[in-house]
Amino acid sequence: MHQGKLVFSQIMAYLPLTTFRRCVATHRGEHKVKDFSCLDQFFAMSFAQLTYRESLRDIEINLRAQAPRLYHMGFRCATISRNTLANANATRPWQIYADFAQHLINMARPLYASEPLGVDLDATVYAFDATTIDLCLSVYPWAPFRSAKAAIKMHTLLDLRGSIPSFIHITDGKTHEVNVLDDLVMEPGAFYLMDRGYLDFSRLHLIHEIGAFFVTRAKSNTKFKRRYSHPVDRGTSNIVCDQTGMLTVFYSSKDYPSTLRRVVVKDDTGKRVTFLTNNFALKPELIAQLYQQRWQVELFFKWIKQHLRIKTFLGTSENAVKTQIWIAVATYVLIAIVKKRMHLPHSLYEILQILSLTMFETTPLNQLLMPSSTKSNVEIESKQLNLL
Repeated sequence: MHQGKLVFSQIMAYLPLTTFRRCVATHRGEHKVKDFSCLDQFFAMSFAQLTYRESLRDIEINLRAQAPRLYHMGFRCATISRNTLANANATRPWQIYADFAQHLINMARPLYASEPLGVDLDATVYAFDATTIDLCLSVYPWAPFRSAKAAIKMHTLLDLRGSIPSFIHITDGKTHEVNVLDDLVMEPGAFYLMDRGYLDFSRLHLIHEIGAFFVTRAKSNTKFKRRYSHPVDRGTSNIVCDQTGMLTVFYSSKDYPSTLRRVVVKDDTGKRVTFLTNNFALKPELIAQLYQQRWQVELFFKWIKQHLRIKTFLGTSENAVKTQIWIAVATYVLIAIVKKRMHLPHSLYEILQILSLTMFETTPLNQLLMPSSTKSNVEIESKQLNLL
């Protein structure tokens, strides 16, 4: 006899289903659909993410083994078939799940607005970068990369307060990272941290005109003419110089006619690292510390590749690949929302590890994810007899 809500259904209870149905209706995702709805598809793919299923057959076997519990998990279809799921991933618009994931991101970002940043700065800080996911060219011919290799790129703008992605764009491997800057909606007053691959002075000048700030690394051949040198303490800091000047190369100076700030820093190995920024108010030490925070987007890519199923895809079409990636992002953000709303002390990694083994249990989430010391005390107290 079923008693209590399953852990999977407790997690999915945090989904804004009204918004999901609105996204489905906008893209006509359930046109001529009889049994297997878009919500069933989302639940099946999210289940695969949370329990580390590696194939469509793996999903089918696990869910069919729990057929009496499918209704209590939220499914409205009688059974799960891998052929039905594969067809849904291949034909239903991936934009449904992209719009829904973006809505979840908009829900999660206010929850993490007060998270510590790592530097003493009262401003929104973003890190922008891209990661490449290698594919087989014969299986994924729609994603060309090199002569004998296919790949897709996942361009991500990461809000460093809470490591919540605020913008994600998926392209083939040949698309250069700097071109995606044209799709970003810049936020005035915010800081954008980028590596040398985004050193395009015309696009950086657009960021400057909007009123936002950028911090990036200069290339070795960047020509810069100093106008002013600001005093720095080389004895107690690793700052080599802090200068204000202009670009001297003809095309670069046309693309960026305004003044720039150049900060040169020595790293721990003694190597000189040159930063370019349009912010003249922050201390040079803070500029260097800000750029160090850009490493969080690299850690984000490493984390999702290790703990989400986006390196092995359950379909070969472009629609199926993008559907899987967007559902993976939506699942990641959903767990981040649950963590914050339930005030859980665990990291996202620990929560996912616990959930992967307890999807079919009926333990309340607040007890399941309670710290071990507190949980043991509750269990001991519950077993004691009341002698009064």
